[in-house]
Amino acid sequence: MRRYLALLAMIGAATLAAAPEAAQAHCDTLDGPLVTAARQALDSGNLAPVLAWVPPQAEAQVKTAFDKSLSVRKLGPEAREMADHWFFETVVRVHRAGEGAPYTGLKPAGQIDPVIAATDQALADGTVDPIAQRLADAVKEGLHQRFRRLKALAPPRENVAAGRQWVAAYVDLLHYVEGLHRLVSGAAQAAPDEHEHAHGGHEAH
Repeated sequence: MRRYLALLAMIGAATLAAAPEAAQAHCDTLDGPLVTAARQALDSGNLAPVLAWVPPQAEAQVKTAFDKSLSVRKLGPEAREMADHWFFETVVRVHRAGEGAPYTGLKPAGQIDPVIAATDQALADGTVDPIAQRLADAVKEGLHQRFRRLKALAPPRENVAAGRQWVAAYVDLLHYVEGLHRLVSGAAQAAPDEHEHAHGGHEAH
């Protein structure tokens, strides 16, 4: 059972890896890890955690933006707010460029996908079990739904229309299983290399 759970969790994780928009939006939010790191950097003066999110060739740009923001912050509360927001926009834009994605603006807090928030919480708690169970349940439910739909239909015989319904359900099940298997056996392993290449060799989220 534990082995089965681990397999389904791995499949679910690979499914997330195939949905870059969700992860990118995670980094766009005002309560996401990147903006949180940027906010802490402005308060502490330590920029290193932010630089970990950008490719090496963009470090100078981020450092310049950081220094400018720190200077403007000294001009008053309103200037501080504007400087902070500008710095957040800058680091998110640079990060997304490193991911090969366009900048679409900062997203309000509270818009992080629940499964992404659960992953962050798992990291904070130091245990992967809750997110593994969540992913395993989602994958298992997807399989059961497609299997039940197929079993409720009759295989092709005299009724062509009914037969087409069975074929459609059968193809849907196969595509679901094949897609998950392909992610686990191929894309999931390739993702770290692709990510590293996009960032010029540095590690990021």
